[in-house]
Amino acid sequence: MLSLPSSFSSISRKTYDVFLSFRGEDTRKNFTDHLYEALMGKGVHTFRDDPKLEAGEEISPELFKVIQQSRCSIIIFSETYAFSSWCLEELAEIVKQKNEKRHQVFPIFYKVDPSDLRKQKGKVEEAFVAHEERYKEDKSKIQKWRNALTQVANIKGWHLNNRHMMP
Repeated sequence: MLSLPSSFSSISRKTYDVFLSFRGEDTRKNFTDHLYEALMGKGVHTFRDDPKLEAGEEISPELFKVIQQSRCSIIIFSETYAFSSWCLEELAEIVKQKNEKRHQVFPIFYKVDPSDLRKQKGKVEEAFVAHEERYKEDKSKIQKWRNALTQVANIKGWHLNNRHMMP
């Protein structure tokens, strides 16, 4: 099971202990729900977005504030995580907080190979082809997402395949 540093107490200057970043259609009703309930059950104040939020096209400024007001982020990379511009925007903000504010990041690779994320191969490559077409006028956004994905995929995390978590 995921082990967070003992310095995570419910008393802190931050609003949340943990921000969960995940692709709702991949993991909301299974792994993410179980993780959220386990964290909350242990007294870890955790933010998980409302399912209705994903209906919007752009990430809301309030969500960036939640990331900024969280002590750490757990990113659940799944097969179609990189297809979501929403998830990639969250990821870019998480990396910004990591680099500027020492925000801790814990990746979980849910039925995906971390090397596919690092090398941006397979489904990740397909996702970026689509993003490059959609955002062809904003190449810097795509590069920011690519850099964030590579940076977090290089962090040692947990690889989850068929119910067993491996460090």
